[in-house]
Amino acid sequence: QLKLVQSGGGSVAAGGSLTLSCTASGHIFKRYCMAWFRKAPGKPREGVASVGNDGDIAYVSAVKGRFTISQDNTKAQLFLHMNNLKPEDTAMYYCAAHRELWSDYCSSALASEGYAIANWGPGTQVTVGS
Repeated sequence: QLKLVQSGGGSVAAGGSLTLSCTASGHIFKRYCMAWFRKAPGKPREGVASVGNDGDIAYVSAVKGRFTISQDNTKAQLFLHMNNLKPEDTAMYYCAAHRELWSDYCSSALASEGYAIANWGPGTQVTVGS
């Protein structure tokens, strides 16, 4: 079973920066993709960014230019560097991973609240003050 452990997050003033980390362990698929999702109170879960097994990256428009998704060389660690944070970025952020069944599997999942993704981290809170 694939296990995802998250770290990072916290509270920051608007315009500030935070970095989230996620480490995958256990049964890691030969080809897999990873992504970040977030859920604010009263709102549905939404995709943030994804990275495919071959390194292809996708962002939702709300974070493009402000957030950067990356992996370490082993591809077992996933990062989300968040700059110029806004109060509307306040949410619980979740790391997610899935076997990459086709090339844009995780990027496609960004638009569908992540229901096609099987493996999730526990979540970490990001709070941005106005």
